[in-house]
Amino acid sequence: MAPRLQLEKAAWRWTETVPPEAVAQEHIEAAYRVRLEPCQRGACRRNCRGNPNCLVGIGEHVWLGEIDENSFHNIDDPNCERRKKNAFVGLTNLGATCYVNTFLQMWFLNLELRQALYLCPSACSDGVPKDTDYEPQSICEHLQYLFALLQNSKRRYIDPSAFVKALGLDTAQQQDAQEFSKLFMSLLEDTLSKQKNPDVRNIVQKQFCGEYAYVTVCNQCGRESKLVSKFYELELNIQGHKQLTDCITEFLKEEKLEGDNRYFCETCQSKQNATRKIRLLSLPCTLNLQLMRFVFDRQTGHKKKLNTYIGFSELLDMEPFMEQKNGVHVYELSAVLIHRGVSAYSGHYIAHVKDPQTGEWYKFNDEDIEKMEGKKLQLGIEEDLAEPSKSQTRKPKCGKGTHCSRNAYMLVYRLQAREKSLTVEVPAFLQELVERDNCKFEEWCNEMAEMRKQSVARGKIKHEEVKELYQRLPAEAGSPYDFISLEWLQKWLDESTPPKPIDNTACLCSHGKLHPDKISLMKRISEYVADFFYRRYGGGPRLNVKALCKDCVVERCRILRLKNQLNEDYKAVTNLLKVTVKGNDGFWVGKASLRSWRQLALEQLNEQDEDAEHSNGKMNGNAQNKDESNEEKREEEEELNFNEDIVCPHGLPNTLGCWADSPCHGSVPAGDLCISESERRVVSREAWEKLKQYFPKAPEFPNNTECCSQCKLLEREGEENEALHKMMASEQKTSLQNLFHDKCRPCLGSWPQETDELYIVSQFFVEEWRKFVRRPTRCSPVSSIANSALLCPHGGLMFTFASMTKEDSKHIALIWPSEWERIQKLFVVDHVIKITRMQGPDAEGTHYTSEPQLCPECREGLLCQQQRDLREYTQATVYVHKVVDNKKVMKDAAPELNVSSSEAEEEREENKPEGEQDPDFNQANGGTKRQKLSQQSYITYQTQGIRRSTRHRKVRGEKALLVSANQTLKELKIQIMHAFSVAPFDQNLSMDGKLLSDDTATLGSLGVIPESVILLKADEPIADYAAMDDVMQVCLPEEGFKGTGLLGH
Repeated sequence: MAPRLQLEKAAWRWTETVPPEAVAQEHIEAAYRVRLEPCQRGACRRNCRGNPNCLVGIGEHVWLGEIDENSFHNIDDPNCERRKKNAFVGLTNLGATCYVNTFLQMWFLNLELRQALYLCPSACSDGVPKDTDYEPQSICEHLQYLFALLQNSKRRYIDPSAFVKALGLDTAQQQDAQEFSKLFMSLLEDTLSKQKNPDVRNIVQKQFCGEYAYVTVCNQCGRESKLVSKFYELELNIQGHKQLTDCITEFLKEEKLEGDNRYFCETCQSKQNATRKIRLLSLPCTLNLQLMRFVFDRQTGHKKKLNTYIGFSELLDMEPFMEQKNGVHVYELSAVLIHRGVSAYSGHYIAHVKDPQTGEWYKFNDEDIEKMEGKKLQLGIEEDLAEPSKSQTRKPKCGKGTHCSRNAYMLVYRLQAREKSLTVEVPAFLQELVERDNCKFEEWCNEMAEMRKQSVARGKIKHEEVKELYQRLPAEAGSPYDFISLEWLQKWLDESTPPKPIDNTACLCSHGKLHPDKISLMKRISEYVADFFYRRYGGGPRLNVKALCKDCVVERCRILRLKNQLNEDYKAVTNLLKVTVKGNDGFWVGKASLRSWRQLALEQLNEQDEDAEHSNGKMNGNAQNKDESNEEKREEEEELNFNEDIVCPHGLPNTLGCWADSPCHGSVPAGDLCISESERRVVSREAWEKLKQYFPKAPEFPNNTECCSQCKLLEREGEENEALHKMMASEQKTSLQNLFHDKCRPCLGSWPQETDELYIVSQFFVEEWRKFVRRPTRCSPVSSIANSALLCPHGGLMFTFASMTKEDSKHIALIWPSEWERIQKLFVVDHVIKITRMQGPDAEGTHYTSEPQLCPECREGLLCQQQRDLREYTQATVYVHKVVDNKKVMKDAAPELNVSSSEAEEEREENKPEGEQDPDFNQANGGTKRQKLSQQSYITYQTQGIRRSTRHRKVRGEKALLVSANQTLKELKIQIMHAFSVAPFDQNLSMDGKLLSDDTATLGSLGVIPESVILLKADEPIADYAAMDDVMQVCLPEEGFKGTGLLGH
């Protein structure tokens, strides 16, 4: 038994010997556990809820031990935001702007670029008024100010919001970093081209611009054609390569122009075979090498990332790749830009950049900057990311001075220089602005430090106060005391939640005093501390010694004694029920009541306690449970009380659930005894007397009591009705044998020759009549055919002859004239509906008329409503049917995503050539182009059609999908991709001979209705299902930098 339950039992043990009328003050204090020994600190691990004198484990340990000053406040140390000595300044990530931050840090450490930007004249070169904030007016001014802050700010990181806003970038959308680099360099070059200072005007060309030539040589005459072009970075394909030098070699490799791709030679004046290659003419000081990790995947129609390792060295000799070999072209690695993540549409950008002044490497990760040890580049954890594919590629071994990465997307090399690096000074006006920002930062640091100091001072005062009050919290024996809420005490000891006024109302009984059952939620404290609490925090009501409720204790004593007596009486009644009753000296008792009488008695004893709790809830304003309690009360009233299970329906009271000691002291009418003897038994008078002690208002039936006369009469009538229904069912079945068995039924599609008239009834009438004939004792007889359901409000027929042969045939049943005569005798006919065949002259064909005639207006309205229902569905099933070779369906559906494929599928994968298993095989090796399906042949196959019954039967190669009318065709294609592993780009969908091609159109507008069959023809299966992961990450078309300042907007 748990300690709390032990304390509960001990608190009321005295009730075994003390009757309710003898309850004294000592018994009341025992019930409220006033005299329990308080727990000692160290001996009690956690608070004892059953002991109101246990004041251990309520949160006091925080205040009694050594106090850490940091616990008195939630303000971080402002010095943590201060820039460390000889450290760089970070940049805040505004959401998804890490790609911008990496380039800003890389450009900042290009000292020549920084120097040129500082030389760029500004509108505020003469100084900014002290009473106004500085607002840069151009991209150059934004970069100037940003670089000045990165150089001399005292902050650990700065906010680039103004720069990002000036460019018009969406901070919540991650963009292509390589595209951003190109567009920004172009924008910067265009902006600086207006400067007069040549060192400023030409800085982008000097630092980043090189030249190469497209050279075409005619194989016939040897004529050489050269087209010179500038470049700011070299875009290198990495597919199929392992080393950076291999990528550069492929970039410069010779290409043959033959066949349809021959070159028109100006000298030969005809198309000739030729060769074409790129020749490097000059290289810039800073060589940007873009590794094309993000490529367009034709199968998915979206970008994907190539997570292949590429090796590169810290020194790169470009001499072998130059057209002219007479120069020094040795470069050293200065930056590595990293994309962490496996998808092209998510992940994180960081930069490893070398400080040109010290030669040390730093990792720039937004606000955090880490210095590498030993002046060495350490890619580290950036290469430890798990790949999505099952086959994990091992990292190649790298020699000294070389590195390899599967996440590097840009390598930056600087021309090796012998002279010392520049020393860049911040211009005076920019330094003044930086000093202003530093002053603001210092003011903020001082303000935060002062707030921390004040919080610590307040905390120390509170600490001393709490320590003193806690020492005086226990109530001494014989001293005045108060009960107070344990929850409030815990909040008082919790510094993070300032205590509210004391509220003890939830623990009151119906008499307005402390409820004995709520003692586990309260603690007994000294009057001195209670006075302090109520003076400072207010609230109430106060619960002192006068709040101990004698009425509740006396009532509980009575109930507990009755419960103890109940156990003895239960054993006695059980033994008495084993004795056979002789003569008429017994009483009828319901078997169900006998099985549950002990539980019913317990519920009766607990009822007053429950009523007291409910009344307490109402008094305390808990009105939100009013409806719930009323609902529970209604449910309880629906249950029968003791011995009412053998009262017939004519004798049950209108209001159930009235016990002898309940507030409702109305008499319960005895009623009459039910007629079912299987539900009751006779008990002895002695057993009945014991039961009557607990249920004095229970219905009493001596064993010579007559059963209810009304029930006997109804039983006889029921037997007669059953016999009558059986006779009716037999007669109707004999008269309409074929209609019942659904045999020899007429059909409008092939009109029977032996009659020119057929009658119509509702199919619902036929089904209900068949139910009655099958089970006449359980189902009610059908009296009317109710043909009004087939007519409109004007009395016209709602169906055409053609529709009754097809889709509306399920609503009607056709009746032979002979059957109709019998139906008119057996049932009430509200409306006669008849179809007549009219034989015309030889020149004219047969036609059909109906009585009543069709109502065109109502029929039109019905069709419109049906069409609206078909176009406005929310959850409906459509069937997608995959076809192969325009003839046959697939025998097996394609393996679904995230589900292992069949053995045959695996065998086919194993038998493929090695190159075909590579998802990049076709792109890298110039594989054959997939042939699009011919629209004509596709529609030809569609128009042949597939005959279907009203109930759809699935065939192989077909899958059911749940769709809504307002979802787009593109969303449906995504569902089909999951079901058939066919990318949306390769899906050709059609329905009823019509191609479905508008991805933005909704299914409702395309005419797709519930139970539609959509044919799917795939251009070709996709070998790499993992390549489709990125498709789900792109819901909207890519807009890139459209609408931003990078494109001149």
